[in-house]
Amino acid sequence: MSDDLSVGVDLVDIAEVARSVKRFGDRYLRRVFTEHEIACCQGPPDVAAASLAARFAAKEATLKVLAPADARPDWRSIEVVRLPTGACKLRLRGAAARLAIERGLGPFALSMTHEAGLAAAVVVSGSAPGVDGQPTMEAPRG
Repeated sequence: MSDDLSVGVDLVDIAEVARSVKRFGDRYLRRVFTEHEIACCQGPPDVAAASLAARFAAKEATLKVLAPADARPDWRSIEVVRLPTGACKLRLRGAAARLAIERGLGPFALSMTHEAGLAAAVVVSGSAPGVDGQPTMEAPRG
């Protein structure tokens, strides 16, 4: 465990996400995004694609922070949750949460944006020691 910060940044072409949605539809959406993320990204196709691209960038940026040595966690184990205020935060489950615990990471801060055909996300995390050096994040069961 380290007291250092970990930072991940990613940039996504919105048109590429729009093409994936158009070509693969629901199969693509349900492989990459959670029900909550899909529900938050409704609207005209260009608006939905920009929101989905920002979330995809957030997932990639999170993976850069988690730095898996082996298999990458399932896309849906990294979720962008929209709060009632409109702000977004990260929720890690399953393999992503276990990796964060193993690395002693958390809490995570997220910033997303989209402009001029591109979506970007920045994820920052520090170490998260709890009692006796154990991380405070818990991996969900099941």
